Amino acid sequence: MFLISLLVCMTVAAADWPQFRGPAGSGVADGKPLPVKFGPGDSAWKAKVPFGQSSPIVAGGKVFVTASEGKTLLTLAYDAATGREVWRRELPRQHVHEIYKANDPASSTPAADGNAVYVFFPDFGMASYGLDGKERWRLPLGPFQNFYGVSTSPVVAGNMVVLLCDETRGGFLMAVDKNTGKQRWKTVRKEHKEGWGVPLVHGDQVITIGSTRLDSYYLATGELRWWLPISSSGGMGTPLVNGDRLLVSTLGSNEPWLPTFAAVLEKTDKNKDGKVSVAESKPEKDWEEHFGWVDRNGDGLIDAAEWEEARTLGMGPYGAISVRMDGKGKLEAEAVDWRLQKNIPYIPTPLLYGGVYYLVKSGGIVTALDPATGKVLKQGRSAEALGEYYASPVAGDGKVYMVSEEGKLSVLKAGAEWEVLAVNDLGEQVFASPAIGDGRLFVRTKGTLYCFSGGR
Repeated sequence: MFLISLLVCMTVAAADWPQFRGPAGSGVADGKPLPVKFGPGDSAWKAKVPFGQSSPIVAGGKVFVTASEGKTLLTLAYDAATGREVWRRELPRQHVHEIYKANDPASSTPAADGNAVYVFFPDFGMASYGLDGKERWRLPLGPFQNFYGVSTSPVVAGNMVVLLCDETRGGFLMAVDKNTGKQRWKTVRKEHKEGWGVPLVHGDQVITIGSTRLDSYYLATGELRWWLPISSSGGMGTPLVNGDRLLVSTLGSNEPWLPTFAAVLEKTDKNKDGKVSVAESKPEKDWEEHFGWVDRNGDGLIDAAEWEEARTLGMGPYGAISVRMDGKGKLEAEAVDWRLQKNIPYIPTPLLYGGVYYLVKSGGIVTALDPATGKVLKQGRSAEALGEYYASPVAGDGKVYMVSEEGKLSVLKAGAEWEVLAVNDLGEQVFASPAIGDGRLFVRTKGTLYCFSGGR
């Protein structure tokens, strides 16, 4: 019986892309041939989709996405073979958070197993539907306090669904029963502030990237197992497993990224009250639009303590690292094998594929590393795709796929000496990471869901 169950799981894992960045969050799906040159005019199929920045997933012969329309939160299922919309389900926006312009109410990617799909919307909470669209349960959550919004994604782990919600007040990590939605455990994360990471479930551990620490928790109970100090301009992405090591990337700095508060007051403090008001911040184009994030207590004024907290964000031990994932309590510096602090991506999660660790950042910059030593193998650009990058790279069939916000999708020949095979123009903005399933590449643009097959 165990062998049969194992074979079934292996079959599902090979065909499906069941969560953010696919199987185990790795971003990798090997198997059937995948396309190199393609575009909007030669897709296997395409379907119009409402806007949302969440990435597509593939499970049970369907492609799932989330979206929003006004006060309605949507979960949509499409036939993976034809692109036909199979069903859509609605949830109300119960909280309607006001968030930064770069985010949206449907930026959290769904997760799925062989029986159901699980969704999270910060303006509502969690919900689960059968693959046939029948609602299974709802779990209201929030409201959340995060100026930039919450965009974490759920992860299925055995009979539980794990969710990480870091926010200004500290947030939490929780697990619920995947069949009922009832809470199994919940761990408060007082050490962390805002974050947008997706947890990694590996063996009996749940590992999370936060604003100041890399934390490991026991999957069964949510108790803290070990932690490592890190610095981050905002905990993003998910760790990757490399044997008995973790590969983790956080963007930070060695110097403060803002001027001193004294310098700011000299320029802005017109009424000489020792604080900066919303009106006084208006001429400061470098940071004025982030006023609500710096103003931690929400009183409409920025004081010295609030400014200093923002000014020093990300200072400390940042970068791409390889770290042991064993131990108990605080890990010491020697747990880190190597550290690289150059050309580190901010939003895109790196990729480990074929023994090469890829970092992809805005400007189309690609850095290939030896994951064992951190040695740079090759660094270069996708010269025809130099824009901003929000989507994470994915890989399969000896190829790496990376797509810019402008919709330029580069296909790289994977390897230490990677090379650009093609740059495909999708003609529309892309925020979502691509998905791979059964020899097909699924790409979500601002208004369209595409399927490109290996034969095209």
